[in-house]
Amino acid sequence: MAERMTITAQKPDSPLSVLGLGVIAATLVLDQASKIWAEMTLSYGHQIELLPILSLYRVYNTGIAFSLLAGFETFGLVALVLLVTAVVLVMWWRASDGGRLAAIGYALIVGGALGNLIDRLAYGHVVDFLYLHLGARPLFVFNLADAALTAGPAILILVYLLPGGTANSSS
Repeated sequence: MAERMTITAQKPDSPLSVLGLGVIAATLVLDQASKIWAEMTLSYGHQIELLPILSLYRVYNTGIAFSLLAGFETFGLVALVLLVTAVVLVMWWRASDGGRLAAIGYALIVGGALGNLIDRLAYGHVVDFLYLHLGARPLFVFNLADAALTAGPAILILVYLLPGGTANSSS
């Protein structure tokens, strides 16, 4: 247990570290490649069932997560994404504990934000193609950048906020 604390209580690898840049780059490459695949393979608005809760379903999202702020102009959304990304990078640079796991969480957020930002700048919308649903009840359509933007904060919650998290363990 003491070894775990020694490893995880360390300062996270920086955004410019091999780990930081590697996770950001992997997130970007997987996200962009999957969106290119979806654009080339999936008919717009046509659902292909994969699992009882997951389908392929290509749509365009002009807003942010869950189509929030869909009425905003592209400039406003780009500015918001850049601001949030800058805040995450500052938090990452200033983090004094959390170790490699925290670095991965931060990098997933940055990579996911940049992945969707590329779409927004190039096309004025984000390509979504993974449709989560409960039978006929729709939940949301998302992409791999969105998955990274969900996994990153979840990891940071585990590291920093939950009792027994790696950054706040006392044993």
